[in-house]
Amino acid sequence: MENNQDSRPFIFDAHLDLSMNALEWNRDLRWSVEEIRGSEKGKKDKPDRARGTVSFPSLREGNIGLVKGTQIARYTKKSNQLPGASWNSPEQAWAQTQGQLAWYQAMEDDGQIQQITNLTELDEHLTHWQSDPGNCPIGMIRSLEGADSLVTLKHLEKAYADGLRAIGPAHYGPGTYAQGTDAKGGMGQPGRDLLREMELLNIVLDTTHLCDESFWEALDYFNGPVCASHNNCRALVPHHRQFSDEQLKELISRGAIIGAALDAWMLTPNWIRGQSTPQGEGVTLNSVVDHIDHICQLAGNSCHAGIGSDLDGAFGTEQSPADLETIADLQKIPMILKERGYSPADITNICSANWIRFYREAWG
Repeated sequence: MENNQDSRPFIFDAHLDLSMNALEWNRDLRWSVEEIRGSEKGKKDKPDRARGTVSFPSLREGNIGLVKGTQIARYTKKSNQLPGASWNSPEQAWAQTQGQLAWYQAMEDDGQIQQITNLTELDEHLTHWQSDPGNCPIGMIRSLEGADSLVTLKHLEKAYADGLRAIGPAHYGPGTYAQGTDAKGGMGQPGRDLLREMELLNIVLDTTHLCDESFWEALDYFNGPVCASHNNCRALVPHHRQFSDEQLKELISRGAIIGAALDAWMLTPNWIRGQSTPQGEGVTLNSVVDHIDHICQLAGNSCHAGIGSDLDGAFGTEQSPADLETIADLQKIPMILKERGYSPADITNICSANWIRFYREAWG
């Protein structure tokens, strides 16, 4: 999709932690990236202070008119404390996600974003952005990253009624409904019950962060629409956070889209946390396209690769491709694809059409 006021490809970014940045990082995403960075100079509480890449103006600058915005609040038991955004009870985690929902609603009231929950809203948004992008809110499909905040399945029904349309059952570590990155094991009965309810509500299953055992169990039990919003390739970077070719082929066979993530450690096999730099390891947007290309080669076409940048997902320019200053630089990806011989139709697929088709089919 291209709009008549911008010849650059329209981009759908399938994973942005917008509300987490607003509430936990205290970033007003209506400011420019430069203003946000300026407000954080000298702060040391988080490693990416003054290095953020995402704001509403930068999304518009990059013709990124459709995104998946997350809610995220992990619950960890006393015996299994994890660093980062973890809460000591599922009720606290639920309350955190409700604060994030309130922020999304406030940004919708302010005209910054428009929540999209069905096919009619999706098509109306795309038409509006194409004809008048300057006066069109950024479209947002809401996703839950990690399901620990769902105290009961009644909470899932409430979240769906409020507009939630995708769930990744796990994040990092052991979870209530599935096991995530750095954990092992299957989903068990609570996870199966969650999948059954998701299927009844037609909520998309996002397999990102599922450990191998939970991944295969989820696909065995879930018959609804499946994707991997921000996931790279184990064949290129051998780590269990990535998916193997076997897993990617299974997703492709299920009609999934796999969104390439831009976290530098997921783009090179040589990354050492706390020591490596994107410049030192040669991590660029070409590295991102390597993963996109690998998925296209596995599929035999361009119909299953997309973008799920995860930019500012608790990292900034210190852990982003070296040639990316703000999220607007996602527009360099179609240029790299063109240099590699991808056709205009292929580039449109990868930038947005695949994700748009996926949600049209899911909601059709």
